[in-house]
Amino acid sequence: MTMNTVTSPSVQPRNFLLEEDCFSLKESVTTDADDHAAGLQHWRQDYEQLSTGAFEGVLDEVWFGNVQLFRERTNQIVHQTGVAWDGSRTIAVPNAISEEGLIGGTMLSGNTVFTFGEGDDLDFRTPKSLDIVAVTVDANALKEFASTVWHLDTDGGVPRLGVFTLPPEVPARLREFLMLLLASIKSNPKVLNYQQIRKGMEQEIFNNIVLAIGDTGATTDATVARSRKAVVEKVREYVLAHREDPVTVADLCAALNVSRRTLQYSFQAVLNVNPVAYLRAIRLNGTRRALRAASGTPSASVADIAARWGFWHLSHFAADYKLMFGELPSQTLRGNRH
Repeated sequence: MTMNTVTSPSVQPRNFLLEEDCFSLKESVTTDADDHAAGLQHWRQDYEQLSTGAFEGVLDEVWFGNVQLFRERTNQIVHQTGVAWDGSRTIAVPNAISEEGLIGGTMLSGNTVFTFGEGDDLDFRTPKSLDIVAVTVDANALKEFASTVWHLDTDGGVPRLGVFTLPPEVPARLREFLMLLLASIKSNPKVLNYQQIRKGMEQEIFNNIVLAIGDTGATTDATVARSRKAVVEKVREYVLAHREDPVTVADLCAALNVSRRTLQYSFQAVLNVNPVAYLRAIRLNGTRRALRAASGTPSASVADIAARWGFWHLSHFAADYKLMFGELPSQTLRGNRH
């Protein structure tokens, strides 16, 4: 994707955009509402500042694959209108707001999540202090994922446009995930050069969207189509046949034609473990084998090998690895033995 910087005199880029073919990353600080509105790539927006005082805005944005992830912070009341890019779906959750904002006349609070789809007009009267994290994704890619993994029709089960006041843990979980993902990318953006990482991140974003606003309580035929034991056996066969690939839950759902809920129930009943933990264990073991094979190779690095196995948050990976194997991955790479 081609990188673009905001060239207005009121904009001071704090980080250079990384010239890579498969992603873009930027952070900009603006002192004008119009410049801030223009900073979000491929959106058509108009910002009208409503409160008095010098405007300050900060925008963090990353693009990869079907995903545009961004965090927006402003210090004045602004009326935001416009539309996102064609074929997209946006989901946003506030980090902090000093007072209530209004989305299409509906009150926004710390426990709300809002979404709008292609062609929906954004009509957002922001609070004076806005800090919001959002993700805009390809609507068809999200629909395919929801259908394959959750057996959910996003055209019916996930409303196109709406503001949802949810139990506090729901927006908190989505907020925490998106903020962690954004921070991790900013700290190590070139991890997005790995196709496995981009795939895993996109699928986790889609999954968190469905968990936040999807009708995941709907029953499906897939939950009664197979016995739980048979599901686990087929998963094991698939994983063993693809032992060199970073298999994801979405891959399993597609390959076995079952819902994520079916996998969850089956693994819990048969192995007393969830499928994500099972796959993580498989990947940890694969990473350990790769680290041991690379032991003594000067050019080998833990970060590179971990990324090839789909681990993008290195501190979490190291903690999981040590918990699993009783040593740090760096020790394995150095050839340390107990």
